[in-house]
Amino acid sequence: QVQLVESGGGLVQPGGSLRLSCTASGSIFPMDVMGWYRQAPGKQREFVASITSLRSATHADSVKGRFTISRDNAKNTVYLQMSGLKPEDTAVFYCYARWELVQRDYWGQGTQVTVSS
Repeated sequence: QVQLVESGGGLVQPGGSLRLSCTASGSIFPMDVMGWYRQAPGKQREFVASITSLRSATHADSVKGRFTISRDNAKNTVYLQMSGLKPEDTAVFYCYARWELVQRDYWGQGTQVTVSS
């Protein structure tokens, strides 16, 4: 019944900013880990950032200093604030969540981020 609903993707110019949101609906319990992966055309899906229910965050080296992950446990929502976007950031961004109690992973449908002038 848990679904991850994403929003915030779109077209942005190089150097611009976007904020992605993802809400885990269908559960009253906060997900233990929520985060983001991305997949560029012809590339494998790669880790972007994650954050625990206690708000301990991890960012991939490629996005450190530019992207910031955060979450609102009451809303079961995770955010990804992206600044200084580059064309190489262009990818489908996927939200994910992990519920440790049942050892399950959930994935969003993906939202397209295109960085181009």
